[in-house]
Amino acid sequence: MSNFPDFSLELAAMARGFGIIAGVDEVGRGPIAGPVTAAAAILSPGNIPEGLNDSKKLTAKRREVAFKAILETAQVSVAHCTVEEIDQHNILRAAHIAMLRAVEALPVTPDHLLIDGNLIPRDCACSAEAVIKGDGKSLSIAAASIVAKVTRDRIMVDLAQQHPGYGWESNAGYPSKSHISALQNLGVTPHHRRSFKPVHNILCRA
Repeated sequence: MSNFPDFSLELAAMARGFGIIAGVDEVGRGPIAGPVTAAAAILSPGNIPEGLNDSKKLTAKRREVAFKAILETAQVSVAHCTVEEIDQHNILRAAHIAMLRAVEALPVTPDHLLIDGNLIPRDCACSAEAVIKGDGKSLSIAAASIVAKVTRDRIMVDLAQQHPGYGWESNAGYPSKSHISALQNLGVTPHHRRSFKPVHNILCRA
């Protein structure tokens, strides 16, 4: 198997009669702060940017280059679930809600979705298939993963300026040692997920 995603899943769906195929992915399930962000991407088969891969396998610089190329060639949308929604539902459900919002926000309605992960979100009104490790298999999902990652990282950089000391500009809200230490010393912000154990434990001790 190739180490790079390709267009075979999209072509297989087209062979089954689906015209417009969208890749869907989310980022931000692991952090203890910030939203969960999802993206949907419809690539043009004749104009696929080079260098697409699972966003985690790309450097920040390569992600930015790919992000720009995707926006110039593909139909893309981004959506979020807030910290409040994450705490209300649970992170998996919130990630799925963000995914469905991203699909709904696309400029055209897709015929079929390739969704990263092992579950199709409930309430999904469109034909869909779950693709485990899909961001490493499907170019459409890889494109969505890049768009979601770059967008969410930028949000966390902005939030880091409003709440300095937590290191969100570098840890993106993930529970790094320095982030946990700052949480203990500086306290909980409105952007921390209260249902997540490290935050919940500090609130219980307060």
